[in-house]
Amino acid sequence: PGGPPAPAGSAADRHRAELEALRERLLVSLVLSVPVVLMAMVPALQFDNWQWLSLTLAAPVIVWGALPFHRAAWTNLRHGAATMDTLVSVGTLAAFGWSLWALFLGDAGMHGMRHEFSLAVSRADASSAIYLEVAAGVTTFILLGRYLEARSKRTAGAALRALLELGAKDVAVLHPDGREERMPADRLTVGTRFVVRPGEKIATDGRVVEGSSAVDASMLTGESVPVDVTAGDAVTGATVNAGGRLVVEATRVGADTQLARMATLVEEAQSGKAEVQRLADRVSGVFVPIVFLIALGTLGGWLLAGGGATAAFTAAVAVLIIACPCALGLATPTALMVGTGRGAQLGILIKGPEVLESTRRVDTVVLDKTGTVTTGRMTLHEAVPADGVPEEELLRLAGAVENASEHPIARAVASGATERTGPLPAVEDFENVPGLGVRGRVGGRTVLVGREPLPGDGGDGDGALNANAREMLDQTERALERL
Repeated sequence: PGGPPAPAGSAADRHRAELEALRERLLVSLVLSVPVVLMAMVPALQFDNWQWLSLTLAAPVIVWGALPFHRAAWTNLRHGAATMDTLVSVGTLAAFGWSLWALFLGDAGMHGMRHEFSLAVSRADASSAIYLEVAAGVTTFILLGRYLEARSKRTAGAALRALLELGAKDVAVLHPDGREERMPADRLTVGTRFVVRPGEKIATDGRVVEGSSAVDASMLTGESVPVDVTAGDAVTGATVNAGGRLVVEATRVGADTQLARMATLVEEAQSGKAEVQRLADRVSGVFVPIVFLIALGTLGGWLLAGGGATAAFTAAVAVLIIACPCALGLATPTALMVGTGRGAQLGILIKGPEVLESTRRVDTVVLDKTGTVTTGRMTLHEAVPADGVPEEELLRLAGAVENASEHPIARAVASGATERTGPLPAVEDFENVPGLGVRGRVGGRTVLVGREPLPGDGGDGDGALNANAREMLDQTERALERL
């Protein structure tokens, strides 16, 4: 668990390089394909010998641009499998091969050849027909789909990396002789004790062995109210120590921590397959052989019907070209990738693509309050002073003491007091009492702020104030019940 860490940016750099290479392949193919398609579809753009320029432009797209599909098809063929890449490769190569035959052995290469464009169905001389625009256009279109899918994966990966970045980078390890040593957090091992000071992140999952404090887990759970911990309590890595000094013994490190498991959950959701995606894969496995059988049947049917070899091969090639997939193999994985990635960016961990797919059957949504229907940040709503104490004076004194604390509630009180009274005075002899509150001296007066019993206060407090506090608590509970 404490071995040398893998280079943090290696995977990200590799994905970035792959995305840039795919983007370059797409842009080159797009620039070369657009003129080919326009010349084939717009007769006014067809000058003498335009077909040879079309061949010059289309050849790199079909050979180099579609190279990933050709490689995948060859790999699948060696394993006796057939996928959508097989159809793309066979369809584009069939169109390209037929076009080469028509240009060099047929009539398509003749000077002054024109490629008429019509929406009507009519018979034409197959030896003068070329399909370069189809092969180049299909290649570019599917490259676009692959690029969008890869970019969405990178976006989702960025959200995953942001989740992992929540963890602490270094830690103060406590040696048996009491000496502290700073070291990278990924070198921690189970059983190692480390020190967490107020405001620092807890380096890994562990158990408190010394000290008491309040832990802010809002970055992981969305819960804005810190949790009080003391010796024997479990703490989670990447949470923030909002109170006193803690000594923690590591119980889980590396891939076993809660943060790492959350990251694994996101990664598995991105790589998993929903039911509709598995259906698309099963359809592909059957669809590809059926397409080849239909193409062979079309070839044999035309030959038996006496249509001639040229017309028969033209019809068979047309079947292969038309069967080139567009949305079947791209739409589902892209939609799932974008959905899980966007969810991770918004702090929503989707257990798997099948869960995302099942949301269409949801008829009731249950939300927890904190950070979901609220902002997750506490604010000062109202101050209720004792009789004879001005509200401004109460806020000024309490805000001054709370301003020296790292506790989220203290920050809310200090911020609200500053907004209502202006700059806060300095505090002296500040002391944080874990689990209870804070105390200090402001302008010669001792100020205690916290929960009952107040730190350092031996009495029972003001009865009227206690009654007001209970009434406010009852109102809050009724509000939660209505939510």
